[in-house]
Amino acid sequence: MDSAASEKSIIALDGWLQTPAGAYVRAWEQACLDQLTADIFGYNAVQIGLPQIDALAANRMPNKWQAATRTSSREQVALGSGKRQIAVALDFAELPFASQSLDLVVMPHVLEFAAEPHQVLREVERVLIPEGQLIICGFNPASLWGLRQGLRRVTRSPYLPVAGEFISMPRMKDWLKLLNLGVSRSHFGCYAPPCRTAQWLERYAFMEPAGQRWWPYLGAVYMVHAIKRVKGMTMIGPVWNKKSASAAQAVPATNRK
Repeated sequence: MDSAASEKSIIALDGWLQTPAGAYVRAWEQACLDQLTADIFGYNAVQIGLPQIDALAANRMPNKWQAATRTSSREQVALGSGKRQIAVALDFAELPFASQSLDLVVMPHVLEFAAEPHQVLREVERVLIPEGQLIICGFNPASLWGLRQGLRRVTRSPYLPVAGEFISMPRMKDWLKLLNLGVSRSHFGCYAPPCRTAQWLERYAFMEPAGQRWWPYLGAVYMVHAIKRVKGMTMIGPVWNKKSASAAQAVPATNRK
């Protein structure tokens, strides 16, 4: 997938997110991101892509940016109302941030529509500080939605954007492991069948708690929370258990003959 095709696929995703299924995904991801980012502390956080979701809304870091391949006047107004600074990156494979300068990076549906997903991940690893955190959102090919998308050649009616190359959870974990990004937690959601109307999606709302309990890995969307690990680095913290030195004790001398 070249840069032009990647740009077209991102535009296709923008349009899909306005559909009832897209609104369903955005609602779940917004709720999950609010829960995940609320307790992540630091100074600098960046959301890469998908300005339709305010991934850093619940985060309390003083410096928050939005990186995108393009920004229209409509997006700038939305971002400005949320009091976020805007950083425009023409290419996600070359992020305009210094090495080891970010505490948190959130990438909703970026890798599956990127021309060079491995290079994007390497760039994210570069800009993250040691123990910095990364959150990735993606479509799960091992789901009802993924199965429906796989049948697009038969039905000639794709459910998700065609240009996306959806990445499975095990494959994503392998990519992260190669870059010393250890997966801390993973979440799945959106268990409703691939319906096109809001009414039918609402009818299958009962499948959300059922899916979380009975088939948790088959959600249409997943979220991966990873931490940058640096080999040979030891985190130094306060010493809580301090033992006082024991008093010197006299040692009896041996009897002389």
